[in-house]
Amino acid sequence: MKPSASENFDYVIVGSGSAGAVLASRLTEDRNVSVLVVEAGPVDHLWDWRIHMPTALSYPMQSERYNWAYWTTPQKNLNNRRMETPRGRVYGGSSSINGMAYVRGHALDYNRWATDPGLSNWDYANCLPYFRRADTRNEDGAGDDYHGGNGPLHVTTGACKNPLYKAWIKAGEQAGYPVTPDQNGYCQEGVGTMDMTVYKGRRWSTSRAYLRPAMKRPNLTVHDRALALRIVFDGKRAIGLDYQHNGGMKRATVDREVIVSGGSINSPKLLMLSGIGPAAHLREHDINVVQDLPGVGENLQDHLELYVQQECSQPISLHRVLNPWGKFKVGLEWYLFKTGLGASNHFEAGGFIRSRAGIEHPNIQYHFLPAAINYNGSGAAENDGFQAHVGPMRSKSRGTVRLASANPADRPIVDPNYMSHPEDWEEMRASVRLTREIFAQDAFKDLRGGEIAPGKDVQTDAEIDAWVAQHTESAYHPSCSCKMGSDDMSVVDGETRVHGIEGLRVVDSSIMPTIVSGNLNAPTIMIGEKAADIIRGQSLPASAASYWVHPEWESQQR
Repeated sequence: MKPSASENFDYVIVGSGSAGAVLASRLTEDRNVSVLVVEAGPVDHLWDWRIHMPTALSYPMQSERYNWAYWTTPQKNLNNRRMETPRGRVYGGSSSINGMAYVRGHALDYNRWATDPGLSNWDYANCLPYFRRADTRNEDGAGDDYHGGNGPLHVTTGACKNPLYKAWIKAGEQAGYPVTPDQNGYCQEGVGTMDMTVYKGRRWSTSRAYLRPAMKRPNLTVHDRALALRIVFDGKRAIGLDYQHNGGMKRATVDREVIVSGGSINSPKLLMLSGIGPAAHLREHDINVVQDLPGVGENLQDHLELYVQQECSQPISLHRVLNPWGKFKVGLEWYLFKTGLGASNHFEAGGFIRSRAGIEHPNIQYHFLPAAINYNGSGAAENDGFQAHVGPMRSKSRGTVRLASANPADRPIVDPNYMSHPEDWEEMRASVRLTREIFAQDAFKDLRGGEIAPGKDVQTDAEIDAWVAQHTESAYHPSCSCKMGSDDMSVVDGETRVHGIEGLRVVDSSIMPTIVSGNLNAPTIMIGEKAADIIRGQSLPASAASYWVHPEWESQQR
């Protein structure tokens, strides 16, 4: 089938998500550059409270209107369960349907990337300036060594007015962990408040921060409900993109580059549909091989998490508003004033700890919630409760993304191969036991009822393992499936250019060599900021800001 229409641009960006929107904004700052963004999903209309009310974060995941709604293959280590893998399909991509936690990861995550000879410019000193350029954390506009003062991404620190948040932080301190005033600053390790991408009571996605302001420029075109079909090549050079839009097939040609920012599931899928990937797999689907890159769709990494839940002996949790009348009142206040419980994601406190001595930086993450309920809004406890979302940050399990067919409309085969490494089980057991220890501190003495989950009968390694296999869930952080680097399994180089191909880059969470220690939205935005400068031949000066590592990490767990 031939395209019915053709347009020409300097750049075509596939995806308007956490990286694509950033690229669209930064590249069109040059008024002489024309950019087309191809977004498969619809517009993030302001009237749709499901996207914009922070406390309604579970609703977009329960519908395919804004969600690719992918599922994994049956996971053999998790009782053959198929796991939800929601991905944003809307202006702003997954930043429009995520939990809004703003977490950068640890400085040593980026220094680890930079151990690859081709990635020396991706160390913490060279990434921090792009985190700073992106964000505004304080409303007074005052930046510091770690945060910007006028970035487009507004970040709010949790107010922690509910006494359960204060109990969590105090209990962590009583258990021997430091209290950190800023998990995204000098010291990640410890317990404390969390940041969220919320501004004036509304979700602040990359659509709101970057894409929509840039759409006022005449040199940016955005086509929504447009499905990318394949990248077009002239030999080994990308010269355009074929995509479906308004019922027909169109082609956008480029004078400079095609930039794939579809995320860690859709980016390897598009590359493979276009003939870039493991040659044998492409031939299975009768796809002409343009470049044999065995790393495309390999190295898939994710975070898993558990809910350790406790009954609350006082009626102060969010349980009181989980009934229809309570939800209506919360929604009405938010609709009228953008205030109240509707204006928070409720992940206002959390923490990062190390599961044992000998680990240099935190490998366990906490999100504390003053309610006992599943992330997707299901399974609420019958009475008042609270919980810690807890899970390992740097699993050694590796999965794959593969094509189901050569049809772009078919969903890819996603197999994260969860819990396939023995250390995963050790860290999950530690997650349960260390959380129980925090909940047992005196700070919770007057608030603590019985344990809801895992439950008092789950104590031995075997019992915890069985509970983990049945109850662990994805934290929805797929990454690393088109990794950046210089080895044989890397897909892009340190400039984000696809190996062996001209005029083609991948810029999103898929190019992370290894997953970072925390939620992925903030690091993906940073990748977009940094890649935009790489493309423009610019670079911000490296930062000299320091970071904290426990001085006795080799011999002490806390």
